Amino acid sequence: MNAGYGLAVRWSLENAPEDAPARLREYVVGTSIAKFMFLDGLAFKVWRMREGEWFEGTYVFDTEQERKVFREEFEATAGESKGSELIGSAPTVIEEFEVVAIAEGPAGFRRGAGPHVDAHA
Repeated sequence: MNAGYGLAVRWSLENAPEDAPARLREYVVGTSIAKFMFLDGLAFKVWRMREGEWFEGTYVFDTEQERKVFREEFEATAGESKGSELIGSAPTVIEEFEVVAIAEGPAGFRRGAGPHVDAHA
């Protein structure tokens, strides 16, 4: 039984530019979602943020090998990634984790922007 293979990539926002959260939301919704919807081996990705504290990409891959390949490719250019550019620094944490289980509730999984994105902007 395998629920997937997790990877978390986290940046600190403590010294990021004041507009970094807004720029990150715009980038994720405008560009990044589409990019990851077609990444082979990716079951899903969630972007999480606590303004002024951290920004994170949380990935779940179908196989350990697909996670390994993605991590190696990402780490090679992590400091130059779009997230690092918008935040002004490289990720502070890149860690693998076990996905013990996934439950999809009655509301189902959602795609798209979070509550802070103005769809009319």
